[in-house]
Amino acid sequence: MAPAQGQFSDHSDGADSKDGAEGPPVPPAFRSAVDALRSARLRPELEVETTRPPQRLAPHAYALEAAVVDGEDDLADGRLVLLHDPAGHDAWKGAFRLVTLVRAELEPEMAADPLLPEVCWSWLTGALDARGLSYGEAGGTVTRAGSHYFGALSARRPATQIEIRASWTPREGRGGVPDAASHLMAWGDLLCQIAGLPPSDPADAAVVTLPQRRGPQVS
Repeated sequence: MAPAQGQFSDHSDGADSKDGAEGPPVPPAFRSAVDALRSARLRPELEVETTRPPQRLAPHAYALEAAVVDGEDDLADGRLVLLHDPAGHDAWKGAFRLVTLVRAELEPEMAADPLLPEVCWSWLTGALDARGLSYGEAGGTVTRAGSHYFGALSARRPATQIEIRASWTPREGRGGVPDAASHLMAWGDLLCQIAGLPPSDPADAAVVTLPQRRGPQVS
């Protein structure tokens, strides 16, 4: 399993400054959290790289994008953003926030399940709970969207995508630093689960997963 790799970002551009311009000083807690993300050990099916984080959401941000890859197929993809406001944030009830987008294409038999949104949300909270992580203020949406093709594209069969958008506040430990590596690993577990991969831990073999399928690329 390869560690997540990438450039360190101390504010909004997703990479180290190359032009000598100075941004706001990097808080030690944020630097430690980002270092932990870079050292996390993830499943080999996950390809992870840094990406430009959203701007204006917090004074400091670091973003990763990942895809679950099987040969030449991307089975699922997503983004994970770590936000940090040293002054704290009332809505977060903390100084850190994790924000994610995860999406995959579904097999027809799964797409029709009326409980699918609830199941997908439980996969997120279950992935965090399974690693013993403490968190709060979790919220988000699960969206199921269908596509039907016509005209020159009519040979394609109908497709259904599932998308999870969520955020949560990781509890801070010593020095005000959350266990960012474990949160990233839990997020990786979620991404692999929605991709339909079997659990990596034999103890989790009873967990229900979606059938394998090709999913959309992160754009």
